[in-house]
Amino acid sequence: MAVYRPPHIPSSEITPKDVWLNRRSILKSAAALGATTLAGPLAACGQEAATTTSYTTDEPVTPYQDVTGYNNFYEFGLQKTDPARHSGDFNPRPWTIEVDGLVNNPRTFDIDDLIASQTIEERIYRMRCVEAWSMVIPWNGFPLSALLNQVEPLSSAKYVAFETVVRPEEMPGQRGFFQPLPWPYREGLRLDEAMHPLTILSTGVFGETLPNQNGAPVRLVVPWKYGFKGIKSIVKITLTEQEPPSTWNVSAPSEYGFYANVNPNVPHPRWSQATERRIGTGGFFGADRRETLMFNGYADEVADMYADMDLTRYF
Repeated sequence: MAVYRPPHIPSSEITPKDVWLNRRSILKSAAALGATTLAGPLAACGQEAATTTSYTTDEPVTPYQDVTGYNNFYEFGLQKTDPARHSGDFNPRPWTIEVDGLVNNPRTFDIDDLIASQTIEERIYRMRCVEAWSMVIPWNGFPLSALLNQVEPLSSAKYVAFETVVRPEEMPGQRGFFQPLPWPYREGLRLDEAMHPLTILSTGVFGETLPNQNGAPVRLVVPWKYGFKGIKSIVKITLTEQEPPSTWNVSAPSEYGFYANVNPNVPHPRWSQATERRIGTGGFFGADRRETLMFNGYADEVADMYADMDLTRYF
């Protein structure tokens, strides 16, 4: 079967949200004013001034209402619509991220100071959920390596562990006697994965500040891995020598591996990963179905990191 190749669509025709279109128009017409002059009005509108990059795709961007309304964020509930419906009381400011472990310079970063110190970039990435659906999302953010370089990892550091926030008073999915997952939500990457240029910390989407339901104020985005690796609302990052626990791997190790690389040749025990539903594309069930690409289409950039690994074992 031939691999699906989307037609070439100019970026001016794939933007589904007026705010994003307006932001691009403003950036173009006001370029002569300089980034400092432009950043103020955008910030006041809840938008992030971001530089465009070569990290993009010709595939149509998923509509804004789907990116922000169809989410897995169990801290707010089990249904896809729960995060948007139940995250209104969540307060992502003030916010700090503690970075410790095997580093020369452990630090606690204020999120706004951290954002101000970085060049925020727009990255349009494919996102493939382990549940066999996918989106194309325009993230704003900066490379995770930019943060890790500030804390100076020791030579003994091999992995990077992440934790999300625990606030049951603001996150209804964390309340009650029966919980679907152990909190805090935890994730991890190998250090070379964390330092890879594709790996970012996202602080926005569609040129706007990251909504609560998408992981405000900061989340991990690793586009060649299944979406559950993209831990949201991060409060702690720890560099370690040993592979850290990750929530889904601990909860169901036969179904969710630590690496979670997108691999159409390794089925989930309960469904095939060979194809995916692209959310927001129409079709009889509201999404078309297409073949899943190895490493979610990023094989040229990342496959060499796994050249000597059995990906059916290290899934």
